[in-house]
Amino acid sequence: MVSVMKQHGTITTLVVIIALTATIAALAGILSSAGPGPQIHETFRGTEVTLYGVGIYRHMSADVAIQGIAQDVVTVAVAVPLLLGALLFARSQASRRHPAAQLVLAGTLLYFLVTYTFYLAMATYNALFLVYALLMGCSFFALLVVVLEAGPSFTSSEIPEAVVAPEAPGSHRLWGSVLIINAALIGMLWLSVVVPPLVDGSLYPDAVQHYTTLIVQGFDLGLLLPASMVIGVLLRRSAPLGRLFGPIYFVFLSLIMTALVAKLIAMELSGAPTAPAIFIIPMIAALAITGAVRILPRR
Repeated sequence: MVSVMKQHGTITTLVVIIALTATIAALAGILSSAGPGPQIHETFRGTEVTLYGVGIYRHMSADVAIQGIAQDVVTVAVAVPLLLGALLFARSQASRRHPAAQLVLAGTLLYFLVTYTFYLAMATYNALFLVYALLMGCSFFALLVVVLEAGPSFTSSEIPEAVVAPEAPGSHRLWGSVLIINAALIGMLWLSVVVPPLVDGSLYPDAVQHYTTLIVQGFDLGLLLPASMVIGVLLRRSAPLGRLFGPIYFVFLSLIMTALVAKLIAMELSGAPTAPAIFIIPMIAALAITGAVRILPRR
């Protein structure tokens, strides 16, 4: 039978901690303003970078700091309410044995895990370091518990297909293909940043700035995009793991792409270049949100 949320107390505690601490962290990023203002910083590579100079992100480059603030807005305005709403829905629907709520909760937790892993790994230590570590840890363990409880719903032979499959025929193949295309497009976008300097011998992309490495591109190319590719293949085959992780990844992708759209808007307003991402990211965001709505299991 479809599993219910047995670990109510554990999941609720972790989610409440995540919601509260993420709200604090996001508001600190949005509202903090102490600092000397923009400064020119010479990197150890001999290049110059304009630091943001104020708030929690004062030591980040100006164009990256405004992206962090834009994502903080999405986190506090969209992700935190969705997290709490998904928890309430999962608990209220548990007795009805409906798996969709758990998948939304898992996808939202994956957003927090990825977001604060990135924040923790970015090479600009700040006063929220322990908060980021707490958020990463709580998100990981909450996600683990939710997925372990939701998993039997999608692997048990006792579950009718109508409970776990989208309504539209062929949806698994369609949305599995979208995840594969997502991996290919974002992969090519990041490779267009990394490969040219390797070819011309300059080695360091401009995007490295004064950081030690490319955190987002590295995690994407090494982990998140391969996951999108593998889940897409499994979903196309309507495999049990594809039916489990497909909706989770689409909820996550909807949130992370919404955050990326907010970052692009902030960059456009500041006059920073956004091509070709400005053409790719909104398209993927629209597909992700549509896919999340369409692929979640229905009664």
